[in-house]
Parts: sequence; structure tokens; C-alpha cells
Amino acid sequence: MTDGLRTGRRVSGRPYAARLLLAPMLIAAPCAAWAQDMPPPAAVPQPDQPLDAMPDIGVDWPDMAQPDMIAPLPGDSADVQPPSSDGVSAEAQPVVTPAEEAVIFTDAGEERRYTVQLTGIEAIADAPFTLRFDQLSVLRQGQGKPANLAQINRRAKEDGELLQRLLRAKGYYAARVRSAVAAPPPGSERLSVTFDIAPGTQYLLDSVDVTGLAETGDREADLRAAFPPKPGDPVDADAILAGRDALSVKLAESGFPFARVDEPEVRIDHEERKGDLDIIVTPGGFRRFGAIRMDDEALFSAHHVQEIARFDSGDPYMASDVEDLRRAIVATGLVSSVTLTPRDAGDGEHVDIAVDARAAKLRTIAGELGYGTGEGYRAEVSWQHRNLFPPEGAVTVRGVLGTQEQTASFTYRRNNFKRRDNVLTGLVSISNIRRDAYDARTITLSGYLERQTNILFQKKWVWRFGGELIASDEADAFSGGARRTFLIGAVPVSLTYDGSDDLLNPSKGFRLGARVSPELSFQDKTFGYTRVQLDGSIYQPAGEKLVVAARARFGTILGSTVDQIAPSRRFYAGGGASVRGYGYQAIGPRFGDDNDPVGGKSLAEFSLETRVRFGNFGVVPFIDAGNISASFLPRFRDLRLGAGMGLRYYSSFGPIRIDVGTPLNPQSGDPKVAVYVSLGQAF
Repeated sequence: MTDGLRTGRRVSGRPYAARLLLAPMLIAAPCAAWAQDMPPPAAVPQPDQPLDAMPDIGVDWPDMAQPDMIAPLPGDSADVQPPSSDGVSAEAQPVVTPAEEAVIFTDAGEERRYTVQLTGIEAIADAPFTLRFDQLSVLRQGQGKPANLAQINRRAKEDGELLQRLLRAKGYYAARVRSAVAAPPPGSERLSVTFDIAPGTQYLLDSVDVTGLAETGDREADLRAAFPPKPGDPVDADAILAGRDALSVKLAESGFPFARVDEPEVRIDHEERKGDLDIIVTPGGFRRFGAIRMDDEALFSAHHVQEIARFDSGDPYMASDVEDLRRAIVATGLVSSVTLTPRDAGDGEHVDIAVDARAAKLRTIAGELGYGTGEGYRAEVSWQHRNLFPPEGAVTVRGVLGTQEQTASFTYRRNNFKRRDNVLTGLVSISNIRRDAYDARTITLSGYLERQTNILFQKKWVWRFGGELIASDEADAFSGGARRTFLIGAVPVSLTYDGSDDLLNPSKGFRLGARVSPELSFQDKTFGYTRVQLDGSIYQPAGEKLVVAARARFGTILGSTVDQIAPSRRFYAGGGASVRGYGYQAIGPRFGDDNDPVGGKSLAEFSLETRVRFGNFGVVPFIDAGNISASFLPRFRDLRLGAGMGLRYYSSFGPIRIDVGTPLNPQSGDPKVAVYVSLGQAF
């Protein structure tokens, strides 16, 4: 089936016996959303995007250069009359007026630049119309280069015919287009090419007949409503093709996987200046989901695919559910390509989904070199197998070697554990970390079950719970350099609501998060405490290129005293994800001869920034504030302030940020300037 619209002609109430194919008249309508095989809803093109190739939209219009443009039907002895002043003959024959040429400027062959102007269609030329003309116009394509008068006239003739096609696509079948080339106006060296257009009367739909929906039973009314064109509407190709696509989508979303919507056909009556629209639908039978079929189950089984599908066997078929499943399979990272095809189950009631997946490379070796203020030099290397334990059982071995950190870890991660979006994670890690705040040699064993968010499927609600067993030998300023051994058991739980519009680059909405971790510490004696942290951020657009963002964070430790709690379990502030301008963990109480930070029991942080974007780049002035207190409530009078400027490069996978900050009320030993580089916005 061609992606277009057929148009015939109707004379005195009787349709033509022979139907004429319309020549290409229209670029794919920006308002036409999905093709009949149901691509994802995000495929709706925008007016500022390049347009697809022009589809067939109606009758094959006769040669504009020929005086007799419509041949009479066999047995029809009426001669074709010349057009009247309104573009329709006295006998109501459909005569198409060709573009007229008027050469006002004459030149002996000198090449000149020119301008192009359309007049008379200000009320018609909407954004899609203008965009189509600009992209298809040969005058527009050559506007930047000099041309002689013969070239300009030839281009003007082609563009006149283009305008006729575009006007017919909007229902103006009796338009008159006159082009002229004039001498440059005063103060300009460019010739003036103008098109004076008289669109005439817009043809309207006299009848709209959607055939075949009666076979859908009680769903007929709902499906019919999905095709908006109705009698009295303009014969507008954009609206008709968009209606056809919307009907195709509705059928596929209503349990009809094998539905077919034929080309719309319009019969034009030039005497009445109306059209009859017919469209034939073959529903193909209502179906419910059956089984998922896979010929190759090396990556994962059909049972696992059913676990991550958002539909169950017996649910009414919906093409959006199939597309959602396809994206979920892609999100596993295990496939290079995947195709999901509806297949009739053979019982007249169900449709099976055949999954054809090709494996991606499953092993990855990654490395990283870097330097951070307060963290020193750092080198990291990791090896990962993303499906060592099918289905989706990934193993990662990671090593870090740096001036302040040495770590070795083994992680097991099972995506889509038991159900969609659940992630099971197990970690064994050995680390030696030397910071200004503390020196810790730690062995960690942890396990978590969580619901994660990602770029493909950004979730509103995200949760996590699990357990940690930690053995750590640590020293800090409170201990005077003496090492203490801590045995810690923790049960952390977190819940986050994400109401923002983008995971890495939010421009509106808000986020709220809470984390609670009851912990027992076994040292000289056993004692317990609870770590609590609350986070919130808001994003408010203040124009097309400007977003104001604000963040707040509060934390407290209920129970025990600061010196009893392991240094690695206290709160700290300062750094690129905290208060910019200060060193990592540098804010808060300091102790000892070296004036080292010791952390605290409570935390308060605030950030305010303005994100100004210019194309792929942006600038972000910011101001941050924060403090660490030894009491369980933060002391706001001791807030440390930092301010600075950030640069952003907006890549296809998210913004890359560089922030340069300086402390406004530094403590002794704080740097004058700090630089931070990372992926994503600061919050």
C-alpha cells in the first residue's frame, strides 16, 4: 500500500468510472504520527526537523503545460472549458491553472543573487506548509548563489508547480499562482522573485465513509472516533493522513494486531467544490496475548522475557506493550538487535509474540585515569561479563589504585530479578582509604534488592533495601592516630520520588528522597544509632534557555556520640557533589595539630544555580552552602559558602559539566579555587 491518498473526480453526482492516481503532492505530514506497523509514539516529527520523502497524496494531475488538462471520459462528449476567473470552468470541469510567469526584469545574462517572497497565503502558510516549501523549493536551494535570469525563471516555474501541489494538499484545488522577477529594490543588490497567490475556495468534505469497522463489534464507536475527519472539514491531506495513522494506532492498541487500513480515497466534485472520502479497514480479528516464542534461548529464556513483559497471557493485545517489551530487552544490554513479531496462535483468539534477538558483546574491560582535588591521583580498571550467570547475571571485578585509595571488589548483579525492574546486587570489597578526615582499612559484605531508574525507563518511585556487614580498622584525629577496629551491621532503606522530566538534565519538576539506616557497632562495647538523610531538589524553567534549580539536604545521626561512631560512617560535606569551592570532606569541625576534618552527627546543605543554555553549550552560575555539626541538629550560623561558574556541554547521552568554585568564607587551609568534572548536572 502506498503511503498516500487517492483522488478521483465526481461530475454531477456520479463518480468517474476510471480513477486517476495523484502525483506526489505532499511531504510526510508532520502531524501524521505512526505507520501501520506501529512504531513507538515518540516518532512524531517536529516542524523544525527534516521532513521525509513526499508521499502520494491524490490524483495524478495532468501536464500543467498542456492546454487540455483533463481528458473527457469515454462517452463524455463535453469539451473542457477554459477556466473562469475563480479557477473553475463554467461547466464545472476541474481545470488546473498552471503557474503564470511575468518577467519584469530583463538582463543580458548577468548572474545575480535574489530573494524569494510569497504573498496572498498568509492565512494558509502554517509552519508545515512553509517548511515544506523551504525544503523543496529550487529557488530556496539556490538562493545563496548568483544565477542568471533564465535559471531564475526556470526555478520559479518549478516552484510555482510546487506551490500548486502544496495548496491542493490543503484543499485549495482552484488556486492561481503568478511569479514575477523584478529589479532589485532601492538599497539592495538582489533581484526580487515574488509569487502572487490567489488560493481560491477551500474544498470541503461532503461525506466520510470508513468501511469495515462494523466487524469490530462493540469497539466500533471507539475506533471510529479515532479517525477525526468528518463532513464539513477541509479536504486537508495532513488531517486525512494523520487520521489514517491514528486509526491504525488505535486498532493496534485495541486488540487487532493484523489490522490493515487502506489508502484513503477522495472523489472531488469541482462543481460543488466538495469531496467524498472513503477509507477501507480490514480489522483482521480481535486477539489476546498468547505465548512468547524464542528459537534461541542462549541469552535468556522465553519464560524470563515473559517475566519482564508488562502484559500477561490472556490480556488484550496492545502494540505499545510489545514496543515496551522490545525496549526493555534492549535495556538489558545483552542484545545488539531484537525484533518482536506478532504471530497468529492458530486458535482464532490469541496472538503469540516471536522474539528474535541477536547477542551483543558480553565482556567489557574498562579503565580510568584521573585526578581530583582532595582525592589525589587515581587509576581504575574493571572487567565485566554481563551474562555470566543467565539470565542477566552480571559479574564485575574492579580494582582501584590511587594516592589515597586502593580497592579490590567483586560484584554480582542480577537485573530483572523475579520481576521487571528489580535488581539484586551482592558485593564483596576490600579497601584501604586515606583521607584527611580518616584512614580506614575495610572489608565489606553487602546485598541489596532495589528498583532502579535509567535513561530509557525513568521511574517515578525508586526504592532500595538490604544489609551490610563491615569490618574496619580506622584512625582519625579523635583517636590521636591510634587505630580502632569497628564491626558494623547495617540495614539501610531508601525511597525516592522523581517528578523531574529528565534523569541527567532536569529542566522542570522536583525530586524527594529519604534514607534511613539503623546500625549496630561492635567495638569495646555494643551500641546502636540510626543515620537519617533527606534530599530534595526543584527545577523551574524561566524561559526557553534558562532553568533555575535549587537543592537542599539534611542529615542526622540519632544516638551515640561523634567520637564513638566509626569515622567512615559520619557525615561530611564539601566537594563537587556537595559544597563546591571546598575540598572533598573539608567542611565542618576540625581537630588536632594538622587541623583535619573529623565529620559530624548532622548535615545541612543548600545549592542554587541558574542553567543558561546556548545550543550544545551552557553556563551555570551557582552558590552553595553547607555545614557539619557535632550535635544531632545542624547549626545554620556556621554555614560555609561557596560560589562559582560552571560550563556545560550537552552531549547525546547527557551534559558534561566543569565547575570552578571558590570558598566565600573559608577556614584555614581551604583552597582558593576548586575544579570539578563529571557527567550530568550537579543535582
